[in-house]
Amino acid sequence: MLLVLSEEHKEHLSFLPQVDAAVVGEFGRIALEFLRRGASPKVYEGAARKLCVPVEMVQHGVEGLMFLMTESSKHMISEVDFLDSVLVLGFSEELNQMLLQLYLQHHSQIRSILSHLPSSVPAYHNLEWRLDVQLARRSARQQFIPMLTMRVHLTRSDGHSDFNSRILQTDPSTLLHLISTLEAALAAMKTGHARRILRNIK
Repeated sequence: MLLVLSEEHKEHLSFLPQVDAAVVGEFGRIALEFLRRGASPKVYEGAARKLCVPVEMVQHGVEGLMFLMTESSKHMISEVDFLDSVLVLGFSEELNQMLLQLYLQHHSQIRSILSHLPSSVPAYHNLEWRLDVQLARRSARQQFIPMLTMRVHLTRSDGHSDFNSRILQTDPSTLLHLISTLEAALAAMKTGHARRILRNIK
């Protein structure tokens, strides 16, 4: 899977080639603190004074780096996909490798932080299923009609214990078609052609 960076995120990250490796590492540390404790204007101001640049430039650089690291960690993208994702930024190979090492060094910690952040998006909890087969009807005594019924239990991931469920029903052939279509789409995303298209998406 490749990340698709917006023009805004590309602009925020465009500041990184102007600083040295130690500063990029410091920006990574600030981004982690941002995730843990929220934004700190004083930290941005201190870094801006050291670099002799506007505070907004530092803030945007840290936010752009934080987006890159969190999205990469959230989707657990591979080293190859990470490097392919940052190619569109036009950075040097040295800077790309530096960002990769930053990602590899902190992705487990970032995932741990993200798992404890409040979210209103429902999360999977459990699945129940039942296969019903209608063996015959008055109009068609030898007809078999299988139907799969699923109950998906969801829970809120913001610390509340509220549960809700969704009932889904389909026939096996439609379910198999859906599975094969999704598997084909995932396989297509890994092809070189798809990678080239994603690199050029603006």
